[in-house]
Amino acid sequence: AGEQGRGFAVVASEVRSLAGRSAEAAKEVKTLISDSVDKVGVGSEQVAVAGATMQEIVAGIQRVADIVGEIASASREQAMGLGQINQAVAHLDGVTQQNASLVEETSAASTALQEQARHLATLAATFRLQ
Repeated sequence: AGEQGRGFAVVASEVRSLAGRSAEAAKEVKTLISDSVDKVGVGSEQVAVAGATMQEIVAGIQRVADIVGEIASASREQAMGLGQINQAVAHLDGVTQQNASLVEETSAASTALQEQARHLATLAATFRLQ
């Protein structure tokens, strides 16, 4: 039993050593799994925050698009208003030119009337003298 006992002792020692290494490896695996679970939890939180941030960005982009639409609409209204103002100014220019023409005609008529009044005064003066 001596030779077999020593062989058994060697095998038992190897089994103990293997069991110890297995226990160490199991502890390392447990630590790695625990770290992985923690990191997955942190990653999940970061993904949730990123998702919320993306939703805020999308909402902000939608608000910007709405504002751009409102600006475009206001620009169209301004363009229409400017067109109406241009038409009104053109009409006003025409009326002003008509008025200027009428003023010239009135001035010419006034000058002619003044000439006729002088001529009439001259004629009237000749009748008084006689």
